[in-house]
Amino acid sequence: MFPEDRVLVGVIQTKRDLAFARDDHWYRIPQAQMPRGVTTEYLAFFLSGKVFGEKSKAIQYYAPMRGLELVYRKDLIPDPKHPRANNVYYRVALGDLEAKTPPITNPTRRPISFIYTTWDRFYQAHTVADLYSTDDFFVDRIYYALRDHGVNPVRMWAAEHRSDPFAPGLKILCENGASVIASTGRVSGAYFLDAAANDDEILQAIFKQIASNGGAVTINIPSGE
Repeated sequence: MFPEDRVLVGVIQTKRDLAFARDDHWYRIPQAQMPRGVTTEYLAFFLSGKVFGEKSKAIQYYAPMRGLELVYRKDLIPDPKHPRANNVYYRVALGDLEAKTPPITNPTRRPISFIYTTWDRFYQAHTVADLYSTDDFFVDRIYYALRDHGVNPVRMWAAEHRSDPFAPGLKILCENGASVIASTGRVSGAYFLDAAANDDEILQAIFKQIASNGGAVTINIPSGE
């Protein structure tokens, strides 16, 4: 384990999915939610739902990633009548699950889908907020503001910077290509997300860039189930 190792936090909502991770050593991620691929050394799991009792609403486990393949959901969980049976998923092979001690709680009830962080942050974290860098907090705020306006951006986390020069930032699929919004430095080809600027001004500038690029492509992103 190295401080810069990447950790991808995902959500587990059912005891069945926890059993898949713990006993069968795999976890599934809809390809549509990770269009740029899954690049991480470890996965961690936020348990969501009353079925987990006192362990719910916290990151309780983590495991090393051992492999990756693309499969149809129906091949992972046979159910030809399921509405997402023919959707493509990443099947992430896992090592043994380890308990995160202490668990990472979510006292502010921050929305969680997937979070990229680094091992040093993950190891020391007590709350979900501890997993975010300053830039990640800013990017996350703009991310949810854009979603409130009907835009579905893809987040690029600080932990991904070594494999993506635009991270941390946002990528928005448009009719004439992707609009890239970067928060660290004035990266060529990207709109600079200036934390010193007013949020409304930032959003208007992003909308202007999206419009100049043909408008945002509307995508219905499926849930993890």
